[in-house]
Amino acid sequence: MNIRQLLDQRLTAALQAAGAPVASSAIIKPSTRPEFGDYQANGVMAAAKQLKMNPRELAAKVLEQADLSDIAEQVEIAGPGFLNIHLKTDWLAAALPTNTQLDVVEPQTIVVDYSSPNLAKEMHVGHLRSTIIGDAVVRVLEFQGHHVIRQNHVGDWGTQFGMLLAHLADLQAQGGELSMQLADLETFYRESKQRFDADPAFAERSREYVVKLQSGDPECLALWQQFINISLHHCEVAYQELGVSLTRQDVMAESAYNDDLAKVVSDLQAAGLLTESEGAQCAFMDEFKNKDGSITPLIIQKTGGGYLYATTDLAAIRYRSRVLQADRVLYFVDVRQSLHFQQVYTLARKAGFAPASMSLEHMAFGTMLGEDGKPFKTRTGGTVKLADLLAEAQERAYQLVSAKNPELAEAERREIAHIVGIGAVKYSDLSKNRTSDYVFSWELMLSFEGNTAPYLQYAYARIQSIFRKAGNLEQGQSSIQLLESSERALGLKLLQFNEIIDSVGREGQPHHLCNYLYELAGHFMAFYEACPILREDVPTEIRASRLQLAQLTADTLKTGLSLLGIGVLERM
Repeated sequence: MNIRQLLDQRLTAALQAAGAPVASSAIIKPSTRPEFGDYQANGVMAAAKQLKMNPRELAAKVLEQADLSDIAEQVEIAGPGFLNIHLKTDWLAAALPTNTQLDVVEPQTIVVDYSSPNLAKEMHVGHLRSTIIGDAVVRVLEFQGHHVIRQNHVGDWGTQFGMLLAHLADLQAQGGELSMQLADLETFYRESKQRFDADPAFAERSREYVVKLQSGDPECLALWQQFINISLHHCEVAYQELGVSLTRQDVMAESAYNDDLAKVVSDLQAAGLLTESEGAQCAFMDEFKNKDGSITPLIIQKTGGGYLYATTDLAAIRYRSRVLQADRVLYFVDVRQSLHFQQVYTLARKAGFAPASMSLEHMAFGTMLGEDGKPFKTRTGGTVKLADLLAEAQERAYQLVSAKNPELAEAERREIAHIVGIGAVKYSDLSKNRTSDYVFSWELMLSFEGNTAPYLQYAYARIQSIFRKAGNLEQGQSSIQLLESSERALGLKLLQFNEIIDSVGREGQPHHLCNYLYELAGHFMAFYEACPILREDVPTEIRASRLQLAQLTADTLKTGLSLLGIGVLERM
């Protein structure tokens, strides 16, 4: 149990014992200003409002009921009824772990739907946010001890594949290796689209290929499978470069649900949840009624009998409930799909595809913008390939490393550039609130100052240099002592690691972890400046204590960055 949970448990019990409603909570938050204590309880005022009594009077009653004598040296009533909690320094020191151990959680089966590129094209920057935010949350959930099932819901089905397969069949008839013809998926897609738009006969053949594909024609499926394999290989190269944990085994494509789509429609019809509208099968749900009384429908089957994303998403929900037995399902899909998921989740509940016990959560994210405030594009206005972005990040990092450390061998500079460049791209995204749009800036993301990956990687490397300098210096055996204010502040921050991990796992917001690591590095720098470690006049037991604090900080930085999918370096 972390500090926040411990305080919440005790003060919530005291609040209810003081006469507050059973549903009342102490609402514990870390204090933003040290002079007001280490934590603050904000729940008294809301409870007092319900009881129609003076909040300071209720706060006094809470203090009479609460027993924090073992962990707090002072609890004071402030303002209109806040409780400011000053923890005992000795208790903090004793509570510090020897490593980044976590509280035990009750494990859940959590399905995480992320990345999900369209296999008709190469991955581009539009796939970056889903991929790296989802992967960071997956790592955190697994670190907590949950059973996490990755689901890469790639787009590998639908009308555009008829066009691609027709073009592929023509190229195959001309001879040559398909892998060569598909080496650049963007060029292949563009050529297919140009033929589709310009040649009515080709367009008709493309539509015929769609029908053949959906009816299970063996030759068509074989051609489609070759295309999918090469497309997935493009994705795997990008995942490997990014250090993302998705593998081929995590792919659960749109096509995997194809056989269940007709059953989804018939089950919805049998439940009376569909209405025919202009030949299409639609769900009109009162929850999505507009101001004028009209209802925005969710289309399940098109007039011509074709299925849509909604149909596949409903089949996926049913599979994740009945086969995967999920407790939670998290969808990392951009915010523009919010209405779609609200409608799909609502209909899935009504149809019994998703039981009340299974949580369906849309982890929406905003758009990556260029410095002009518009969606990030190439200089010519085209879509930026993810591979090109990552290559440029590493080249820019290589130029920086070469300027700072020209004496290093090129191979070492390239290795540093890979870790720093990829880490910078990922951290620049992960450090922003995922629900917001964010501006992509090479200059800011590769800076060694401010809340960036290079700054944190440098902080870790700097701590490692302390241990190299310490060498075999007599360290002695000592418990951690928090004698100076900067030591105490660092110790408290280290103890809050569990709280942050709990928050990221619950809310799917990796920027909380980024902010924590940045603040931790800042606390360490303040501690390092104020508290000598290796100076000769430092007593052995004090040195040992400070080295333990340094080691725990390094371990926490390394663990935290690894949960974000970012590497560290022993030297920079």
